[in-house]
Amino acid sequence: MRIFRTGSILAIVLALAGCGRLIPDAPVNGVNRPVASGPVRSVAGADTGLIDAPVEGGTRGRIARASSGLDVCLATLEAARVRFTPVPDRVNSETCGLTAAGVLGPDLGTVARMAPADATLTCETALAVSVWRRQSVEPAARELLGSDVVQIDHHGTYACRSVSNRPGARPSAHSRAAAIDIAGFRLRDGRRITVANDWSGSGPEAVFLRRIRDDACSIFGTALSPDYDAAHQDHLHLEPGQPFCR
Repeated sequence: MRIFRTGSILAIVLALAGCGRLIPDAPVNGVNRPVASGPVRSVAGADTGLIDAPVEGGTRGRIARASSGLDVCLATLEAARVRFTPVPDRVNSETCGLTAAGVLGPDLGTVARMAPADATLTCETALAVSVWRRQSVEPAARELLGSDVVQIDHHGTYACRSVSNRPGARPSAHSRAAAIDIAGFRLRDGRRITVANDWSGSGPEAVFLRRIRDDACSIFGTALSPDYDAAHQDHLHLEPGQPFCR
């Protein structure tokens, strides 16, 4: 009986060992990061370290270079475990359509999720969102608010319309899925931070929102806030392009 029991225990131990690690990875900067699964595609020009690199003066240039082709952009996102599903190019009108765009799914390398999920964006904009989420939004929330961001609320991405919906105005970047309007954030401790309610003042919520707006200028290029005009009183408009930050 003892021999059978010892052999059974040994078999169980070996079976468990074959299943991989039983203890999850230790948190990185307070966040449990899932382990990557499967090999990353090797594509010339892909910037496999972009999304995990701190924001600095060359970040916008790196994002632009990593968006030089859809395959390059996809490989850059894949290396950081960001899910992005390309959609076919299409023309909806003379001023509205999709090119090198797709559906941005979850970032498996972090905990903050977009709501609504599965936003349609150009691949370049998806790269910028991913850098901003990991290198600005999440660390700023931990430092200034003492909690992790678990949800990023937005008003939308792709819409065939003019700037601020003004008749006769030029087409919005949203008409190319090259912009996202950020409304607020939900924290792990239950708090909700919104641009509409928390932008003004000197409290930690306002400091947080202004910091991530400023960081967005180095990541996207264009970042418009309530400081810009009345049309942006309840969101941050983020758009890759020439620097215009207000």
